[in-house]
Amino acid sequence: MGVKRCCMAFLVCLAMMAGHGRAAQADSYRNIENSSPQEVVDGMMNKAGRGMANMTTGWMELPKQIYETSRDEGAAKGASIGFLKGMGMMMARTLAGVGEFATFFVAYPGFFDPYFDPAYVWQKE
Repeated sequence: MGVKRCCMAFLVCLAMMAGHGRAAQADSYRNIENSSPQEVVDGMMNKAGRGMANMTTGWMELPKQIYETSRDEGAAKGASIGFLKGMGMMMARTLAGVGEFATFFVAYPGFFDPYFDPAYVWQKE
């Protein structure tokens, strides 16, 4: 029962951090040298949360790509091309999530910027 509560608390924290990442961008280029310690820690936590989210939701690229390809190009292409696009994006997003989570303490690329655009599978491109 303790594991379920920990997982639920983690998911709630992750959901609260999801939209928090880009709100503090200034006009000048941000890096570790010209940022406060709190901004650096926020960037690290956003990158770690984004990595965890992409690791666990990367599989959602498969139905997303099938749906979008079907909507734009028809059901036949959605079932074939959309499936292949979904498989590729599923692997790419999951591996990028692993990379972001494993390197959350490194301010790369940019100032803890996401590897993908959109940063999460559920965001519009």
